[in-house]
Amino acid sequence: MMSTAKGMLGRLSALSPWQWALLLVLLSLVYQVRSLHLDDRLYFWIQTSWHASEWQDHSLWLPKYQVRIDAKAVPGVSDNLSGLTYDERRNQLWAVVNNPEELLALSTDGEVLARYPLSGFSDVEGITYLGDNLLLLAEERNQALVVVEVPDQPGALFRQDYQALTLGVEAGDNQGFEGAGYDRGGDRLFVVKERSPRKLYEIRGLKASIEGDFNLEVIDREEWLKNIFATDLSSVHYDEQTGHLVLLSDESKVLMELDDQGKLISFRSLLGGFAGLQDSVPQGEGMTLDDRGNLYLVSEPNLFYKFERK
Repeated sequence: MMSTAKGMLGRLSALSPWQWALLLVLLSLVYQVRSLHLDDRLYFWIQTSWHASEWQDHSLWLPKYQVRIDAKAVPGVSDNLSGLTYDERRNQLWAVVNNPEELLALSTDGEVLARYPLSGFSDVEGITYLGDNLLLLAEERNQALVVVEVPDQPGALFRQDYQALTLGVEAGDNQGFEGAGYDRGGDRLFVVKERSPRKLYEIRGLKASIEGDFNLEVIDREEWLKNIFATDLSSVHYDEQTGHLVLLSDESKVLMELDDQGKLISFRSLLGGFAGLQDSVPQGEGMTLDDRGNLYLVSEPNLFYKFERK
């Protein structure tokens, strides 16, 4: 064993300067390929391209999305912009800020329409519109799902005024629910856990349970995550028109579309140069789609993006 190691060291010491430079370049390329999962991206690009004709008219088909509003700073927000959801009743977006906790009403162009401090709430990371004038806020650390009525006047919202469900699923410090998306027709809530390990859960009977008919069922969709290459999950959206899920990864800087069986249908890189982006999305935290298929994304510290399907 020692002789083998000495032989290897001897061969390395005999390398010329240009050979050392070439070796460093190759090592750097290998690191970039693995850290950005470029090999996985190429594999899934080839895989999804094979069935493009089958799916692009029956799915969101993320490769067709191009940025329209690129990295707009949200006025009055300096840091910790997190979850995002669309409210078709008002044709506006709802976002949350984590620390200090705050609910924001946003226009579809990223302008702040109203602000509501969240008093007594803790570590709010996710938000989704449930319909029927209700919003669900996900508190990450304690894995609480808090349902609040859409505010109709300015002022703070107080945690003790609202019903909540707390799920002790793989609990851990700052490793709880990161994002949420809701299927109104099926009364199914999808939540993602960011990492250690990354998780996708389907929670059936949410609204019925909140209304008193408690029959909650939690399904671990771990098998679905075997089909994706992202290292973390920061947001999830359920698309009512296609029945598909869209997952957002901050670390891998990618959006991924899964069908109702968890199969990867399409993906869109959020690296600079892709989708018309000038720079890479720094830390994607929240994502949603409206009823016209436009896609919205927020990134820490305070950036807003809007994508349209071309």
